[in-house]
Amino acid sequence: MKKLIECVPNFSEGRDLNIIKQITDEIEHVDGVKLLNVDPGKATNRTVVTFVGEPDAVIQAAFLAIKKAGELIDMSKHKGEHPRMGATDVCPLIPISNISMEETAEFAKEISKTCW
Repeated sequence: MKKLIECVPNFSEGRDLNIIKQITDEIEHVDGVKLLNVDPGKATNRTVVTFVGEPDAVIQAAFLAIKKAGELIDMSKHKGEHPRMGATDVCPLIPISNISMEETAEFAKEISKTCW
């Protein structure tokens, strides 16, 4: 059975749908990943994205989305009600099927080493 994890990155853009689309396009171009939800918030100027897939595909999609967000989002001009750390604030991984929290945490560490 496949191992599945969910990824829920929060990007510091909730108003410009063109920027949001460019970020989510990066996710959708990765084979084996299913984009489940895109939830932009105008007041917070933040978008929560949810996608799922096998770990290697999820890590690749997360990396590409985080990279694209860093290229497109100008934090020096960012304003919004929600506190923010950067173009990507958080990128949590959730174990869904046939994978432990400990294994999932190792994949989260891999993303952090690759992206930051």
